[in-house]
Amino acid sequence: MSKQLFIQTEEQQRWLDKLATLEERFKSRAQEIDEQSIFPTENYKELREIGYTKITLPKEFGGEGFSVYDAVLVHETLSSYCGSTGLSAAWTIQNVGELFENRYWPEEKLIEFSEAVKNGATINRAVSEFAMGSPVRGGRPATSAKREGSSWVINGRKNYTTGSPELDFFLVSAWVEDDDHLGFFLVPKTAQGVSIDETWDVVSMRGTGSHDLVLENVRVHESNLVEIPSYTTGFKLNGWLLLIPATYLGIAQAARDYAVDFANTHSPNSLNGPIAQLPNVQSLIGEIELELIKARFTLYGVAKLYNDPANKDKIINEVNAAKHVVTNAAIKVVDKAMRLVGAKSLQRSNPLQRYYRDVRAGLHNPPMDDITIKKLAESAIQQNLKEKEVIV
Repeated sequence: MSKQLFIQTEEQQRWLDKLATLEERFKSRAQEIDEQSIFPTENYKELREIGYTKITLPKEFGGEGFSVYDAVLVHETLSSYCGSTGLSAAWTIQNVGELFENRYWPEEKLIEFSEAVKNGATINRAVSEFAMGSPVRGGRPATSAKREGSSWVINGRKNYTTGSPELDFFLVSAWVEDDDHLGFFLVPKTAQGVSIDETWDVVSMRGTGSHDLVLENVRVHESNLVEIPSYTTGFKLNGWLLLIPATYLGIAQAARDYAVDFANTHSPNSLNGPIAQLPNVQSLIGEIELELIKARFTLYGVAKLYNDPANKDKIINEVNAAKHVVTNAAIKVVDKAMRLVGAKSLQRSNPLQRYYRDVRAGLHNPPMDDITIKKLAESAIQQNLKEKEVIV
């Protein structure tokens, strides 16, 4: 299925053309990034140079003003070049989009922060902690913040801080002890007491730099308490999170492209032509295409709904469902691509084995599948009860 069907504006096409200039270099670095588990610093430098890190910053603040749909469309393509680059970049542009759309912070703080983003600064939320588990499940952070005069003093350790080697700011969740509530603190990487403990040693998304953030008596101004959320989990689901499944869809597309090209060019001497003529190979390609079609219509359908102010408030479980559908479809696509290619796909020099490992990371990005299924069931049950009340 052609992604061209989902391109709606000249601006989207212009940015896809911009990204195409990076494709060869990003793909050439992907294997080394994975094998050595190194952060794609050169890729980030080039993304900053073309203005990619500010695409979701509103135009009034000097950014590109991308909507969720715009961002998902271009980010899928970027992620097909390098999964680790895609996932780490997704979190910073997702957070910028969410922050400015919802105006979570005081206006003066947003203006101050926008100047940094306009010049290439990046940010991610630092929420997860080992003792707490996934922030979506409602645990209370052990990271604490205490007031001292006109400052906050923060202590704690955060894990899975994706992009940490190149992040300029951390949005740290901490328990405000004096007032007994959750707060988010804007912490510059340059603040004294901030350090990165390089703990990220995993089999997938090896280049995302998702290390531990360590905060030891980090002192920030009182105005850096930028959010006191009404929710208690430290994590709020929103349409910008569609950038995460878009990352995995991009990787799945890369696996599909490799498999189809292999089918069209691999000609064992037992055949008069390439294996693409074999019924079992065509069946696998057809199944891959079907998974991509289902994933794309789900992802872009929800993104389009979210872009429409008339529908945004009606979206309850659709973002969760899109993440579930797309991530699991990506896993199926890569698996089928490997079945098509055969044992060659297991060679360390073959990108399919990297795609196979990378897409599985999506299962552990929020929201997890069990939460999505549970919420869908609860919504269906509640809707049925309301309908019965209306009839009575």
